[in-house]
Amino acid sequence: MTSIGTGYDLSASTYSPDGRIFQVEYANKAVENSGTAIGLRVKDGIVLAVEKIIHSKLLVPEANRRIQNLDKHLGMATSGFQADGRSLANRGRDEATSYRDYYRQPSPVKEVVNRLSMYVQAYTLYSSVRPFGVSAIIGGVDKTGPRLFIVEPSGVAYGYHGAAVGKGRQLAKTEIEKLKLSELSTREAVAEAARIIYLVHDDAKEKEFELEMSWIGDETNGLHVPVPEGLLAEAERKAKEALETFE
Repeated sequence: MTSIGTGYDLSASTYSPDGRIFQVEYANKAVENSGTAIGLRVKDGIVLAVEKIIHSKLLVPEANRRIQNLDKHLGMATSGFQADGRSLANRGRDEATSYRDYYRQPSPVKEVVNRLSMYVQAYTLYSSVRPFGVSAIIGGVDKTGPRLFIVEPSGVAYGYHGAAVGKGRQLAKTEIEKLKLSELSTREAVAEAARIIYLVHDDAKEKEFELEMSWIGDETNGLHVPVPEGLLAEAERKAKEALETFE
């Protein structure tokens, strides 16, 4: 990644002559070097899954979660710098709480996404700050049904039926495109999400990882909660069997 001339990557507030902001592109590279996160929007809810790379065998299992609550009906999975993800989650919780306090009702998913994306975009405007090195998949269920979005380091936000960010995003997207998402239930989507995460991790099999999953929908009465241990273990078992068949 080279600029035309020098010095255009020293600040997030400086454009290169060809209209690029290199600090934002570098932030995207930080996301691409992180573990994969995916989100599936199915007929009765949302499933989020993260490939959390284990950097040390001394780490406590389930510590440093990459899937977090923004509200009772809203969840966020991140890929990139973990500290940036926590900071963004805290802001998301503040925005969801602010909406709930003002309007006396749960916030629509798109409203929180819009507010978060504006917040992220503000960090691409000033030389005194750096862009967030994280892409966030935000999913929830509101009056309009299941909604799924990605907020990127540039501040742009897109709505998706199926989303993937991180190192294995290309293979994950290919696998998600094969699914008939509108016909899947959340319980079926849990198994599919586990299979996809195990498949994309196969390219980095020298590193161990922890599968982190949550869901929102009819099965959870509209609440964002971790997938039950029994169902998660069953999904992982099927994913490993599918991987052996694939090989």
